[in-house]
Amino acid sequence: MGEFCEDGFEVLKVDKREFVPTTLEDELRVDKLCSDLLHRFYCESMEAGLTPEEATALAGAADYFIRDFVVSIKARSIFEERPGIVRQFAANWYIVNTMEPLVEEIDGYLAGIKGFYRFLHGHQLISLKFLQAIEAECADREYYASRIESFWDIKGDGYLAWEKECSLKDA
Repeated sequence: MGEFCEDGFEVLKVDKREFVPTTLEDELRVDKLCSDLLHRFYCESMEAGLTPEEATALAGAADYFIRDFVVSIKARSIFEERPGIVRQFAANWYIVNTMEPLVEEIDGYLAGIKGFYRFLHGHQLISLKFLQAIEAECADREYYASRIESFWDIKGDGYLAWEKECSLKDA
């Protein structure tokens, strides 16, 4: 994938095994692969009719989720089909790691996540079942809004109960 977007994309060839981070050094390699894939998503978004600003917003939102959360925090492959990852991001990690979490900001991230996973499915890189799970998690806006409110309402040692409701720990 080059630096500039081109008309008529070639078939996207991805070896999913290359996207599994195993060490810190490996995480940097996977981060670059994800960056390249996100650039392709950006280009194809513009090809589909989005303005450069819209494509930038969508790809930037997906980038934050993919590279900062899935790869760096969760140390997972972006192709690992375990539902719940969007929920962990939007209902816990984003809230705890943002000075002023806003549901409107989450909306932007969810749009980017949904668009990116539709892109992956369009290239047959994830299953329809997993795409549907991602889309369902992205549609749960009211839950994420309630999690922000309940975060601000935490008193004393209530954080552990709040975190347990939507834990970052995998079951």
